[in-house]
Amino acid sequence: MTESPSESLDHQALSSYVVNAGWFGALFVAVWPVVLALATPAPLLLVPVIAHVSGMLAGYGVLVLMTLMSRWPLLERGVGGDRLARWHAMTGRAVVTLVVVHACAAVTGWAQARGESIPLALWDVLGMPWLISATLGTIAMLAVAAISIRAARKRLRYETWHAIHLWTYVAIALSFVHQLAGPDLTGHRWLQVAWALLYAHTFGLVLRYRILAPVRQAARHRLRVSAVVPEAPGVVSIVITGHRVEELHAEPGQFFRWRFLTPDTWLTAHPFSLSEPPRADRLRLTVKDLGDGSGLLQHIEVGTWVVAEGPYGAMTAARRTRRNVLLVAGGVGITPMRALFETIPAVGGDDQDLLLLYRARTREDIVFRAELDEIAARRRARVVYLLGNNRDHLSTASLTRLVPDLVSRDVYLCGPPGMAAAVRASVLKAGLPAGHLHEERFAF
Repeated sequence: MTESPSESLDHQALSSYVVNAGWFGALFVAVWPVVLALATPAPLLLVPVIAHVSGMLAGYGVLVLMTLMSRWPLLERGVGGDRLARWHAMTGRAVVTLVVVHACAAVTGWAQARGESIPLALWDVLGMPWLISATLGTIAMLAVAAISIRAARKRLRYETWHAIHLWTYVAIALSFVHQLAGPDLTGHRWLQVAWALLYAHTFGLVLRYRILAPVRQAARHRLRVSAVVPEAPGVVSIVITGHRVEELHAEPGQFFRWRFLTPDTWLTAHPFSLSEPPRADRLRLTVKDLGDGSGLLQHIEVGTWVVAEGPYGAMTAARRTRRNVLLVAGGVGITPMRALFETIPAVGGDDQDLLLLYRARTREDIVFRAELDEIAARRRARVVYLLGNNRDHLSTASLTRLVPDLVSRDVYLCGPPGMAAAVRASVLKAGLPAGHLHEERFAF
């Protein structure tokens, strides 16, 4: 069952609500230390105020970070995993900046108030209750931030980056008591209780949806690899079967985070889209050899147990608001497009036009050629294969020539980052409203 066009607009409304709620919370948290400073008889000093405001905002930013990455279905399906990841990255940079500003301003303010040198003030500050653990947490957070810089991240395997990233939770735990004991909350019991409850609730979301839900699903559905099918050079489809698979309520266009329980692959869950509509007893994903993790899956053994976290993603038919639809895929990005190509509902009867543009380097690199041609014939849809490395295939002029009514369609997009960026720029330049471009980005 799919949502109506009016219901699909709720995704945009939810995104706006989340953003507005986030900014409202940040405003309250920033104003509170200023109110306290103004309420004291002592002269208002800028550096201590900066220290308090940046510290409170950093603590609040941590709550936002954990919520965004908790895999809460309300956000994952309503906002979209790729948008949440981008918000997470921006918030993470802001939190690291605020932590550094807080530390520098706090030490400077203490030095000014005591008439001490910065090194001596730093020594005094570190001797305060819970400051050592908070400092260790800050060091851990800065280390995670350093390996998340794009230049450093490119040098790391996804599995390594993911394992190091988990230290963020340790950093948060080490810093938590310092927040409760800080001057902005001390003496205000209701605020301390509310702050602690917010952190407990957020950690509860992480525990529920990142740990308990996958374990429960694994026990209930007992998913296993039933077949590994070569599709193209370096590309295989992995068929997963299990019990009561339909109860997962997955939709075409969505993805799961798959954890294959072998000695070499069990530590990391990788996001892969469904490459066909979910069936009553099976799911199919398609994997291209793009690195160590995906390379190991090319030879996964039949019978391997699988833990599937999800479904996630909002790039479904529910996002559709217009009669005609354009699907654009590149390389192995065809996987969610193939599922949507088969199932996206007809609107307007015979007058509807469903068109798939599929970019591939060579004819041999086309994945699902026979399936796509069969679906096109059965649904009276169209599929156009764009072969080669000619950049003009993705230009605004080329796309508007192939699709004259481009700006009046819904456009679904999935492909490698460079190709997706080119298509995104071309369709927006052509005049397509940004709200009618639907995509999910998996780059880490």
